[in-house]
Amino acid sequence: MIDWQRIAQLRDEIGVEDFEEVIELFLAEVEETLGALQDAPEAELEAMFHLLKGCALNLGFQGFADACLRAELAARNGDFAKVDRSAVKQIYVASRHDFLADAPA
Repeated sequence: MIDWQRIAQLRDEIGVEDFEEVIELFLAEVEETLGALQDAPEAELEAMFHLLKGCALNLGFQGFADACLRAELAARNGDFAKVDRSAVKQIYVASRHDFLADAPA
């Protein structure tokens, strides 16, 4: 669910001090978007899931990115019955928990 190699790579690229700031910004942006996602009109879903997918990939939340990609594609195809906003949020919550429990200091 978490791509720990990507996390280590990001940490090496930006440094330990900036890494913590990036994590905080990532979590805040994702949580804000997830909050808005629940009431978002169908016309906005593809773009929102695309944004979430990009954030997830940048920090190594692979399972969350995969769920966002599936939802993004379903929204793009107008198959809104396959867009499970709650499931995507649950995957994020589980990913966040795993990340915070095992993230490098």
